[in-house]
Amino acid sequence: MNLGSPTPIVRIFDESLAKAFYVEYLGFRVEWEHRFEPESPLYMQVVRDRCVLHLSEHHGDASPGAAMRIPVDDVDAFHAELTAKRYKYARPGVEKMPWGTRDMSVTDPFGNRLTFTDDAG
Repeated sequence: MNLGSPTPIVRIFDESLAKAFYVEYLGFRVEWEHRFEPESPLYMQVVRDRCVLHLSEHHGDASPGAAMRIPVDDVDAFHAELTAKRYKYARPGVEKMPWGTRDMSVTDPFGNRLTFTDDAG
C-alpha cells in the first residue's frame, strides 16, 4: 500500500479574483471547473507542474486562512517571475529560514498563505 500526495482544497470567494491570482499571477492553469448548476459555487482544479490545488467557493469545503508549503526547485527564479508581473497586491520576498530552507510566502485574496520553499540551501 502506498499513499499519494494530498490535494489541498483552498477556500475562495470570487472566481475572477481567484483566477487573477492563481492563473495570471502564480502561473497555474485551470485543468477543470465544476458547478452543480450555472449559478452555484465554483469548484476547480488548478495545476502548475506537479502542484495541484483545488479551489472551492463551497462553504463547507475549507476554511479561509489556510497555510501550505509548496516545494519549488528554484525559489529565486520563481521570485523573479512574480516580481516581473508587478502584481498590484503582493510583493513577496525570499527569506532564509533557520531550518535551512529559502521561503517565499504570498497570501491570496482570501487570506490563504502559500509558502514556496526551496531546500537547496
